[in-house]
Amino acid sequence: MVADSKGKSDISFAGTFASSAFATCLAEICTIPLDTAKVRLQLQKSAVAGDGLALPKYRGMLGTVATIAREEGLSALWKGIVPGLHRQCVFGGLRIGLYEPVKNFYVGSDFVGDVPLTKKILAALTTGAIGITVANPTDLVKVRLQAEGKLPPGVPRRYSGALNAYSTIVRQEGFGALWTGIGPNVARNAIINAAELASYDQVKQTILKIPGFTDNIVTHLFAGLGAGFFAVSIGSPVDVVKSRMMGDSAYKSTLDCFIKTLKNDGPLAFYKGFIPNFGRLGSWNVIMFLTLEQAKKFVRNLESS
Repeated sequence: MVADSKGKSDISFAGTFASSAFATCLAEICTIPLDTAKVRLQLQKSAVAGDGLALPKYRGMLGTVATIAREEGLSALWKGIVPGLHRQCVFGGLRIGLYEPVKNFYVGSDFVGDVPLTKKILAALTTGAIGITVANPTDLVKVRLQAEGKLPPGVPRRYSGALNAYSTIVRQEGFGALWTGIGPNVARNAIINAAELASYDQVKQTILKIPGFTDNIVTHLFAGLGAGFFAVSIGSPVDVVKSRMMGDSAYKSTLDCFIKTLKNDGPLAFYKGFIPNFGRLGSWNVIMFLTLEQAKKFVRNLESS
């Protein structure tokens, strides 16, 4: 991703992991209001047929953000930030930190030249699956905290915070419940990770071959936007299924959630929240990759001194 044409990383795994965790956490803090809006839109179900008076509560990205802020306060837009940061430290560190070593493994130690796109995609699919398998409990808690809207007076909140959510889920639903939605979550994050890392890697590699372009912030900006667009376009359907499974325990399986969503809400439901999702992933990728490149440069200088 930020290695030379031979795919050899020039900083340690620990340095890459720390840089990745820092960059992904910063991006999470900056963009989680859009993620909260996305989750609310995805969990919003269509009105029951014949109920002409039932209008959707949330309409569009900005409308959803405004509704949440008005009804629940600005701080509600950062619901789930604590488990979100837990998630990024683990998932972000693993999926990006392992990308170069896994890519090198797939091409072989004697490989010379530009790494084929297929190998980049395979490496990113692998690290995305590994990372989210470890981090799934943090994702589950994040979605559940984000999904809880304004409650009627006197009705207690389901969870008082992130740590309470972890313990309550284990106590009430069992330890294995922390991996609820693991199927669509692995699919979603492996696919999105491949779309993000492989496309960033490929776009950056292509841009650097254009006369006049160098490995600078402008190149990183264009590559980050490309990564965000591919990620949301490819991963939106599995993202909707993941959010619904984690936010509503009524679904029996990934397939059951997919079929019920398709039957009740139609195929366009799989692209619910597309604009806020792209707004979030586009800006998230730009912030993350710009920060990551600078963080790795800082670590590289530290390790070489």
